Amino acid sequence: MAAQNGKKDDLKVASDDQLQQQLVDLKREQFNLRFQAATNQIEKPSRVREVRRSIAQIKTLQGERSRAAVKA
Repeated sequence: MAAQNGKKDDLKVASDDQLQQQLVDLKREQFNLRFQAATNQIEKPSRVREVRRSIAQIKTLQGERSRAAVKA
């Protein structure tokens, strides 16, 4: 749990461009993991869940930032 809080804090201090780049990288990794899973070559199946959750965290943070920008 402590590792997740540290990761969330890292995302909060990242710039919008850094978040966008991380999102692109994670989506590319998710694509590759789907192919590995389909061909039964995936080494760490739990990584699929980690990547999906990381994508969700970044999208949530981007949404919060965009709503805050609209209010300001």
